[in-house]
Amino acid sequence: MVFGKTVRDLQENVIVSEDAITGTLKYVTEYTGFSSTPDLQEGNYLVVNLANNNFSNFTSVKIGLDPTQGSGLVEIINDPDKNGVFRIANTSQKFKIVSISVDGVENTQIFDLSGLTLES
Repeated sequence: MVFGKTVRDLQENVIVSEDAITGTLKYVTEYTGFSSTPDLQEGNYLVVNLANNNFSNFTSVKIGLDPTQGSGLVEIINDPDKNGVFRIANTSQKFKIVSISVDGVENTQIFDLSGLTLES
């Protein structure tokens, strides 16, 4: 469950490759667990889980959309489940991961979202 919905409620056949995310994002209404703002409780949502990644050599790992909507990149290094849910307004947005290693080296990964299908 992510904020009161199952991943299956939100998306199907989502695949993350080296530089792209593809699949189908279902159209969801009344997603009150995502936001208390009514305008943000409806739309297409991408669930990203980075729990299988080893972050022991990093001081920071932030994820988010570019261009951003809302709060920008979100720090997940201390998040126990490493889940992120993002409302996708259009597929011209990019998904971004910025990590900083313990020796201060910053790495940025950008994922193309144009292969996502947004159901209406």
